[in-house]
Amino acid sequence: MSETETATSIIALLIPFLLILFMGGIILALFAFWIWMLVDCIKYESNEGNNRLIWVLVIIFAQILGAIIYYFVQRKERLQRSLITQQD
Repeated sequence: MSETETATSIIALLIPFLLILFMGGIILALFAFWIWMLVDCIKYESNEGNNRLIWVLVIIFAQILGAIIYYFVQRKERLQRSLITQQD
């Protein structure tokens, strides 16, 4: 077996391992984001009109999509409200 064939076979074995490692990192990051949004909702979301319960259910049942929706809709709105009240 020549050197190029050996290098090619090593690369062929290494690519699936690196792909699995990369995908595992992405999945771990998405899971951490999901947990972060769930904890943020439980800790900081107002409880008026069962708002917190509804958002927790959305995050749990819609999983990462629910966490993304919460992040862009509710969390940013709440942070903007808190900045406005701090400036007053």
